[in-house]
Amino acid sequence: MGDHDDLRKFITDLAVVHGRVVLSSGREADWYVDLRRVTLHHRAAPLVGRVLLDLTADWEFDAVGGLTLGADPVALSMLHAAAPTGRALDAFVVRKAGKAHGLQRRIEGPEVAGRRVLAVEDTSTTGGSVLTAVEALREAGAEVVGVVVIVDRGAGDAVRAAGLPYRAAYTLADLGLVA
Repeated sequence: MGDHDDLRKFITDLAVVHGRVVLSSGREADWYVDLRRVTLHHRAAPLVGRVLLDLTADWEFDAVGGLTLGADPVALSMLHAAAPTGRALDAFVVRKAGKAHGLQRRIEGPEVAGRRVLAVEDTSTTGGSVLTAVEALREAGAEVVGVVVIVDRGAGDAVRAAGLPYRAAYTLADLGLVA
């Protein structure tokens, strides 16, 4: 099996949790995809980086990140997967609100102003979190080239309606889940 198939197995084995849950969007579901169980796993995290770099190989960007917390390990996996290939890829973290102390930055990490960046998320239902990150990135002067998620729960239309290319490594159908 290749990286894509291996990562799908990690997701179905570790991340899909069955039972009634309320999603961050406020919607209810009979299952939850807890991708932190994958993005923070010693064997699965490197796969996340490689799969998402492959998925976006035709996009030009030099920094990756999104709204904390779901995007953080995704961005770091991509940063670490890029390093052995010689690709210089920075990561950043977008806070939900600016800090009231220190440097009072909303976006942590290397400067994003004037750079081509990729907004990421582990999974997205409405696109709300990733679009919040996109707004902050644009306000900071970054050029957002697109959005990529590990698992799409339905956010594609909202992200594309905001004028951004959108890709997902897996759909719910790929994981044997019904929306």
